[in-house]
Amino acid sequence: MHAIIETGGKQYKVTEGDTLFIEKLPNEAGDNVTFDKVLAVIDGDKITVGTPVVEGAKVDASVVKNGKGKKILVFKYKPKKGYRKRQGHRQPYTKVTIGAISL
Repeated sequence: MHAIIETGGKQYKVTEGDTLFIEKLPNEAGDNVTFDKVLAVIDGDKITVGTPVVEGAKVDASVVKNGKGKKILVFKYKPKKGYRKRQGHRQPYTKVTIGAISL
């Protein structure tokens, strides 16, 4: 069974037991999370597509940990003007493990 969920402005295709890195959630490690924005559920040959979400469908998950990604450098530069600006950024994430998909 697969489901397409939306969280953090992004869409993910998930199955039971998957581990994903999603945009940071306000939950702590060990907490359970329920995703109600299920856009589609695929169960074998049966496909249920929502308009825009599937009514009554939900995906249960548990939070494994919260963390920060690798550092990326943002470098701004204007030629011949002496303007240089360097800034680092680490995107926060939440690592979740998908539990049950219910329709």
